[in-house]
Amino acid sequence: MDQRKNTSYRGGAPRRQGAPRPKASSMVIGRQPVVEAIQAGKTIERIFMLRNATGDIIPQIRQLAAEYNIPINLVPVEKLNSLTQANHQGCIAITGQVTYLDLQDVISHTTDQGLTPLFLILDGITDVRNIGAIARSAVCCGAQAIIIPDKGIASLNEEAIKSSAGALEKISVCRVNSLLKAIDTLHLNGIKVMASEMEATEKLYDCDLKEPVAVIMGSEDKGVYPALLKAADTLFRIPMSNNFESFNVSVAAGIILYEAMKQREIG
Repeated sequence: MDQRKNTSYRGGAPRRQGAPRPKASSMVIGRQPVVEAIQAGKTIERIFMLRNATGDIIPQIRQLAAEYNIPINLVPVEKLNSLTQANHQGCIAITGQVTYLDLQDVISHTTDQGLTPLFLILDGITDVRNIGAIARSAVCCGAQAIIIPDKGIASLNEEAIKSSAGALEKISVCRVNSLLKAIDTLHLNGIKVMASEMEATEKLYDCDLKEPVAVIMGSEDKGVYPALLKAADTLFRIPMSNNFESFNVSVAAGIILYEAMKQREIG
């Protein structure tokens, strides 16, 4: 059973009945076209592959997906048929509008510019509008990067970019196959990792956000995954004046980011 702890934000946008169907122009249909798209450097958001797909080219697709951190969703044929009426050969790739960058490259680029890293780690946030709003606050408050896992998070599609008012195209986005490994990379580069947790004793405004820091934002229903909480250097809470449920995750991110910007501007 997934036992995530509560964070100091909950609620949020109502759940929709289903994800919007991708536009035909955003799909690469067929096995060889998918291979060629990846090899050509096209940004691929994810691959939908027939659950029992076999054939010589299938291992190559899997290998390329692993190399480029592209998630593969194994699905029944009905799912593929719902995306297109073309001959999909059991494989459809969804192209993305966000270019994913290597985490170490982003860290090095940030420090080479003389900037103090301020990153966000998004754990299990599945509403594209929340991700868009978080990206918008991140850009406004001077954060340099958002780190996301390759699975268990909303696709950074056209709706996410629209919700971010274009911010997702202005901030570095790093997609990793393990958030725990990403935290290890952050630690090796001297970046402190923090997470919001409702029962933490330390308050947000007592945290030192002037130092290099990455903040974990968890999903609204499950919070931050326990292993990530354990890997964090500091747990904090956002104080609230009334005994209400909590903040929406994008609002919580905005509060945290603004506090970081305020501390850094005051010096």
